[in-house]
Amino acid sequence: MKQVIYVLVIIAALVTTGCHTTKKINAVITRKDSTETVLVDPHIDSVQYINNLMSAIGKNRIDYKTFSAKIKVDYWDKDGKGPDLTIFVRMQKDSVIWLSINATVFSYEAFRVIITPDSVKLLNKKDKILQLRSSNYLVEVAHLPFDFAGLQDLIIGNPVFLDSNIVSYKKEPDVTSLLCIGEIFKNLLTIDNGDFLVRHSKLDDVNPIRNRTADLSYANYDGAGGKAFSTSRSIILTEKNRFEVQLDFKQFAFNETLNFPFPIPKNYTVQ
Repeated sequence: MKQVIYVLVIIAALVTTGCHTTKKINAVITRKDSTETVLVDPHIDSVQYINNLMSAIGKNRIDYKTFSAKIKVDYWDKDGKGPDLTIFVRMQKDSVIWLSINATVFSYEAFRVIITPDSVKLLNKKDKILQLRSSNYLVEVAHLPFDFAGLQDLIIGNPVFLDSNIVSYKKEPDVTSLLCIGEIFKNLLTIDNGDFLVRHSKLDDVNPIRNRTADLSYANYDGAGGKAFSTSRSIILTEKNRFEVQLDFKQFAFNETLNFPFPIPKNYTVQ
């Protein structure tokens, strides 16, 4: 059960905040080939470039009322590859996240989860257990800080941990990398220069004692929902051990009418 919960946490609870408005940065450009690296010293052209880039990133941000998806999930931990999972997701923005976690090979629902801004309810169908927890529960399991809005952003694919404190950037022919430093993580974010979509995010603990790192990769963008949506993602989390999750969105839809069934059988034990 713990491994499945951890998969859920990595999928749905890695983040604390999405994209913020950029503050004015200090910068000077040094050139090497076609790459531009921003260091510390004020130059108006660098500030304008970053502001324009952040504006373009913001325009790609996905807004929605409801979201649903079917996700094929593969994961690996210190013991090797885990069981294949299929996760059905339904979300009503800023209100509820509903998840049905299914063991793919056996075609049965193992867990059902409903998350609100202040609570987590988890039905363990195999052991007939209902767990009732506060919103801090996922933080306690994964040892990662987040809030409900950030949890939604990770599922949707919006940028995460992109702080306004941008200390440098590197412009290359195809991509631009931004380095921002927040209170918890340093984030090296890679943006496509053509469509301004996020391709990769590397998070490192500001506190070297924790030594957590996370790599998030985004690929196979699909514009069927009106906004570019990444249908293939990988998340690699490393601290004492390495944990990797591959997410492949087989179906997704925005702004449809959804329900969030969560029946609790009378014979379940409450914990």
